[in-house]
Amino acid sequence: QVQLVESGGGLVQAGGSLRLSCAASRSIVGVNAMGWFRGAPGKQRESVAIITRGGSTNYANSVKGRFTISGDNAKNTVYLQMNSLKPEDTAVYYCAAMYSSGWSDWGQGTQVTVSS
Repeated sequence: QVQLVESGGGLVQAGGSLRLSCAASRSIVGVNAMGWFRGAPGKQRESVAIITRGGSTNYANSVKGRFTISGDNAKNTVYLQMNSLKPEDTAVYYCAAMYSSGWSDWGQGTQVTVSS
C-alpha cells in the first residue's frame, strides 16, 4: 500500500493552467499504473489520465490535447499538467495507484476551480 498526497489545485480563470502533483510515500516503480481522476457534485467520478508502468498514457476524450500526465520515479511523484482549462474541468482531482487488484490506493483529493 502507498499513501498519496495531491497538491497544486486552486482557482484559475478559464484558459489558464495548473499543474497537479501526487507525491507517493514510497517507490511507485512496482505499481501497474498511476492515474488522475476527478469528481464533481452530482457527477460520477471519472478517469482523467492514466500512465502505465511502461510509460503508456491514456486520456479522457474531454481532456485530450489539453492535459498531460507524467511521472518522476526518482521523486515518487506523478504530475498532471492542465492547460486551456475550462469551467467544466472544475472538480476535486484525485490521484490513485493501480495494482493487479485494481485501483486500491487513493489520495485525499485537491480542488480545482475554473472560473468563466
